[in-house]
Amino acid sequence: MQDLHGKVLISRQRIAERVAQLGQQITKDYAGRELLVVGILKGASIFMCDLIRAIDLPLQIDFMAVSSYGASTVSSGAVRILKDLDQSCKGKDVLIVEDIVDTGLTLQYLTEALMARGVRSLEVCCLLDKPSRRKSTVAPLYIGFTIPDAFIVGYGLDYAEKYRNLPDICQLPTEG
Repeated sequence: MQDLHGKVLISRQRIAERVAQLGQQITKDYAGRELLVVGILKGASIFMCDLIRAIDLPLQIDFMAVSSYGASTVSSGAVRILKDLDQSCKGKDVLIVEDIVDTGLTLQYLTEALMARGVRSLEVCCLLDKPSRRKSTVAPLYIGFTIPDAFIVGYGLDYAEKYRNLPDICQLPTEG
């Protein structure tokens, strides 16, 4: 697999262990409350499915789809909502589940948009955090892994809609 998809940065075993830990922490932090878990499509879908099974609370799920990359490996900075929530989030405790926080511009846009809808509380859980590229002060409360500035694929993350099905998180080989 390394030859085809690059170097494995985070193995499926490490991912599973960390997702279980995040689920336990979220369960503890939201004890006695009901969560609305909002997955950001498409990248966070696999992470979110595993995460919600590790959360021992009543919860609802919904999805949003946004775009800031297109077919590029560099964020454009312009965020477009491609799919909005199917239900109201007003008065709810919302947990955004994101695959990766890079510049933070998408996350900033999403948090501002959802806060404007009158949520009771709003936090973010991301699988991967790339703080070296941050252009926003918005930060996730729950972080799976902090990674270096590299373009990665697998476990839901893609390059031009490919590689989402890889069970490990891999660094995409550079062309040249």
